[in-house]
Amino acid sequence: MSEFALDPRLANDTRPVLSLALCEVLLMNDARFPWLVLVPRQAGLVEICDLPPERQAALWQEVNQAAQVLRSVAPFDKLNLGALGNIVRQLHVHVVGRRKGDAAWPGPVWGSGRAEPYAEDALVAMTERLRSALAR
Repeated sequence: MSEFALDPRLANDTRPVLSLALCEVLLMNDARFPWLVLVPRQAGLVEICDLPPERQAALWQEVNQAAQVLRSVAPFDKLNLGALGNIVRQLHVHVVGRRKGDAAWPGPVWGSGRAEPYAEDALVAMTERLRSALAR
């Protein structure tokens, strides 16, 4: 069995927040949306159904935890969850907070305009707030 490695595209587009029991939690470096990505640390996963049932349950618990924390750190009107994998095949779940009138509203965030990277100080602040809230 091969060793877990984060897909290079995910590594390029995100910043690490912290590790939960199953997943790496990443912040999408796009200040237009409060957006986390959870990646189970197991090599070779493509679909949620590739995980055994108990790990699927753990994944959804961590997605729920991430969603609750995201809502507390960056309130939003609607939560979007997605495990698309059409471009990046490595299993990952997007947890995206949407606000009415945001840059992609009401359409999907994927493929909507160009990402607007966080300013460095804002990136550090957001990462720290998320890390602190997730660590509780």
